[in-house]
Amino acid sequence: MVDSGNAGCGKTLAVKHTLLVLGIIMVGLLSTGVAFGADKYDYIDINNPLLRKVPIAIPFFKPASGNGAESETAQTGAILLSDTLSFTGYFKILDRGSFLVDDRQFDVAAPMFKGWTTVGAELLVTGSVALNNPQVEMELRLFDTYNERQLIGRKYTGNVKDIRVMIHRFCNEIMGLLTGSTGLFESKIVYISSGSGNKEVYICDFDGYNPTQITHNQSINLSPAVSHDGKWVAYTSYSKGKPDLFIQNISDKRTSVVDKKGMGISPAWVPGRLELSASLSFSGDPEIYLLTGTGKVINRLTDSPGIDVSPTWSPDGNKMAFVSRRGGTPQIYVQNMNSGQADRITFQGNNNTQPEWSPKGDKIVYTALEKGGGFNICLLGVDGKGLMQLTRGQGDNESPSWSPDASMIAFSSTREGTSRIYVMTAYGADQRRLMSTPGQQSEPKWSPGVTN
Repeated sequence: MVDSGNAGCGKTLAVKHTLLVLGIIMVGLLSTGVAFGADKYDYIDINNPLLRKVPIAIPFFKPASGNGAESETAQTGAILLSDTLSFTGYFKILDRGSFLVDDRQFDVAAPMFKGWTTVGAELLVTGSVALNNPQVEMELRLFDTYNERQLIGRKYTGNVKDIRVMIHRFCNEIMGLLTGSTGLFESKIVYISSGSGNKEVYICDFDGYNPTQITHNQSINLSPAVSHDGKWVAYTSYSKGKPDLFIQNISDKRTSVVDKKGMGISPAWVPGRLELSASLSFSGDPEIYLLTGTGKVINRLTDSPGIDVSPTWSPDGNKMAFVSRRGGTPQIYVQNMNSGQADRITFQGNNNTQPEWSPKGDKIVYTALEKGGGFNICLLGVDGKGLMQLTRGQGDNESPSWSPDASMIAFSSTREGTSRIYVMTAYGADQRRLMSTPGQQSEPKWSPGVTN
């Protein structure tokens, strides 16, 4: 939730899913997406910190034949779609027990809207499922119940095991229509976990599903970051005895090492390019350098007394925010990459670190140390204005990372004792744990949403 009290950060005030050749084919059904009527609302404004959750009804999907396996698939699909939209924090999923319409009888293509508006539904998702193992055909529709119109209609065909991909594709369509942004539901999160007994790099789906270990070096690995195409992960590893920068292909494990004197830490990929920045200390103080995707130094980006670490890029790549001690304490600066001019944007608190630039380009989220101790997540405009504190009074909260549509923030927290990964909306609402797996989880980094 958004905190309005005082804290160390000052006054506070939405990886690629590759479709198989047998694939998931999407075609339009009847009418496709159109805007809401002006008398209701046009979209979900994810920039509004006081956003009201939109009531949506998602009855069980209708099985084509009614056999047991098909009915089970229909229910599973509806539950997954409900859970996926609920994850965003922008929808109020209505209780199916309150529905006045029998989900086994109603017409999924032409619902009786009054039965849905009576229970408070402003949006309605209907679906039908035809199963011919191992193939499944799923038709999904989104309706505006008040204006009595279909907004989106899609048909998906593919293997039964691809139902998650189908549902996530449709949810991306819903979010695209209602918020103007997509990508969340086909994104990944990389993070550090000690579940194997060592701090290794892992990757999971946006909702914590399917956690997979990437590194197996039985050492300490830190600060993972994913390239714009979702194919490469950069991270710091002590596997050679000191903190070196590693760049690894996620699928085939090809790896490059920036094995220079000193340390290589806090990598950050440049948007839209297979280049990255990182802090290297081979010339003395840690400074930020630009590297190729294989780890060769292109040029030096910062040059000042004291450390320069934790770079993060504006979406257009024209500016870079980073942490520097050039003013005496760790603070966040923004540097124009054309002029080289760097301006400090944080002035409240003596320890502001771990910045990440919003994919929308207007805000930076970061970690701040409170005067009384404890770390919390803060939000700030790139001009240094509009400071907000997003967490407060619940353990240490660190390593914030934006979802690719800028609707959500992932972060690590010790609020339950051990470090776990949590998510919240872009303004701090609906904070909840992403997963619970063995060991500690920390340093989440959301990948770009990559789609076909």
